[in-house]
Amino acid sequence: MSSAALYWAASHLDLPSLADGGYDGAGIGVHTPVKQPAGDQVLAADDRTYNVLLRGLRCLGERGFAVLTGRWRALQHFTASPSKIGDIVKAALVLTHFEHGKIA
Repeated sequence: MSSAALYWAASHLDLPSLADGGYDGAGIGVHTPVKQPAGDQVLAADDRTYNVLLRGLRCLGERGFAVLTGRWRALQHFTASPSKIGDIVKAALVLTHFEHGKIA
């Protein structure tokens, strides 16, 4: 996803975006890990905690995406904008929940 799409979601939908370090500086509402200071300096305890929490939240989304793309092979090769693929992914998620007995 581009930084423009992350920034748009954060600013227009009031939806904070959790991103990896590659999106550092993407804009307001795009949360990235705090970088390790140069030299022998140690990252402050608050910053380390922030990074741990950010990784913990991001891993849930990453795992969900891995389950969906692993189960629905069509999603592995599908290239479309996030707005166009949204309904397809929503349908795949409902079918996956049904398959795993999460819904009846």
